[in-house]
Amino acid sequence: MSIRIYNTLTKTKEPFEPITPGKVGIYLCGPTVYKEAHIGHMVGPVIFDTIKRYLTYNGFEVNWVVNITDVDDKLINQSRERGITMSQVATEMTMDYCANLLAMGVDQITSMPRATENMVEIIQFIEGLIEKEFAYESGGDVFFDVQKNRHYGKLSNRSADDQQGEGGGAAAKKRSASDFALWKSAKPDEPAWDSPWGQGRPGWHIECSAMSRRLLGESFDIHGGGLDLMFPHHENEIAQSECYHGVPMAKYWMHNGLLRSGEAGKVGGRSDREAPSTEPVEQAASGKMSRSAGAGGLREQLQKHGGEKIRFFLLKTHYRSTVVYSEAALDEAAIALDKFYVFFERYERITGRSFYRDAGDDRKLIQSRDENDFAPGDSELLAEVKSYRDAYLTKMDDDFNTGGAVSELFNLLGSLNKFADQQHLEEAAKRSPADLEQFCRGVEVLRELSAILGLFLKPATTSDSGGNKEVLDKLVRTFIRMRADARQNKDFALSDRIRDELTAAGITLEDRKDGTTWRLGN
Repeated sequence: MSIRIYNTLTKTKEPFEPITPGKVGIYLCGPTVYKEAHIGHMVGPVIFDTIKRYLTYNGFEVNWVVNITDVDDKLINQSRERGITMSQVATEMTMDYCANLLAMGVDQITSMPRATENMVEIIQFIEGLIEKEFAYESGGDVFFDVQKNRHYGKLSNRSADDQQGEGGGAAAKKRSASDFALWKSAKPDEPAWDSPWGQGRPGWHIECSAMSRRLLGESFDIHGGGLDLMFPHHENEIAQSECYHGVPMAKYWMHNGLLRSGEAGKVGGRSDREAPSTEPVEQAASGKMSRSAGAGGLREQLQKHGGEKIRFFLLKTHYRSTVVYSEAALDEAAIALDKFYVFFERYERITGRSFYRDAGDDRKLIQSRDENDFAPGDSELLAEVKSYRDAYLTKMDDDFNTGGAVSELFNLLGSLNKFADQQHLEEAAKRSPADLEQFCRGVEVLRELSAILGLFLKPATTSDSGGNKEVLDKLVRTFIRMRADARQNKDFALSDRIRDELTAAGITLEDRKDGTTWRLGN
């Protein structure tokens, strides 16, 4: 095993060697909670949730921190527009964000600190920068002196002149236009905290430096975020933290591609496995989906599509690539996922057991890499299964290539279906116990590998059927009986029409020896 990570700081793939052997600290920049989350906010959490799952699978103890920015100009503006306090806005939108995370299967976060809960640490950090002469107070504001940091710009290759500092009255207080705010003096009727420089609130960048130090230490393993945060946010974090501590803030910097609106290619096609985008950061960030760009709330999309479909959609490309979002792309993801759901129904018909594990299930979910490093013996099926498992792990070792890993899941699915066909596993009289055992062993690997991606851990749900599933089942079965009667009466035109009408409504019929079944999705 040798995991390699593309480090944005060095622009190369490097062997992953954590600072403390066996333990990993990860910090991911979270949202500013002033409005409901949109799908773009889920890209980073889904990716790093998967990364934590994979690192844990490889034996690491992972501490993953995602911060919440709950004090900001945008929050203050929302507070005024809605006539409620800033803390009420922040609490409401944090709840929305967390609910969406859970719906997407993001449940691996260790800590979720809020800026307003860390004011003591933030103020102490600023005091330390002033004492070391990397920051200065001016008229109740405190600024970082960018000119004092000779390594400024090493992450993004941007110069201090590119830094856009505070405008308005704050600009007159600064020594240089590139200096950025660490503390902002309070304006009338704004939320404020006491500090050595008077009433005020922190700047955006200092919050992350203070919270990451408190929870992960002066230097930690991985700092993540979207490409749009590389400059100035991450660059400023580095300047603050490394000037204060004198050690690297993070050993590896990982930046995920952003979400764009547009048409997408076929799921499972070559585009899903191509190398990450090499377009400039400014270009990659310019077209991102955001609230200001018209991205809608995520709740409606989750109700329509279900969290697993959206998660799968985000993981089917390499995390450093731009993700092209459209309803057509989500529909393609649904078609692809449906192949797995159909197989799970087949597995239940063959074994009498659900693919999904419940509390009383005696099947052990394989949770570590070495636990399932098996020898296939003379089994042709298990030889294929092992080859796909090895290829999957090789791709995940190579900078967490989830797109490539997904392609191996499809290969594995194809082998299992082919084996079930060839060995007549759905016909109890024809199948052998040895074949059934091989098949179930292959399904264990499918369950193992899909769990790393956070997929197929529990039955998928969407609002397409919702609480009306039983009613829908009764209606569809009525049509199935009508179609069977038509075929018995040799009225094949009516039989075909019933099937076509159901297909148009998004319902697929499957004629089997033991009767006709149905499922949602074409």
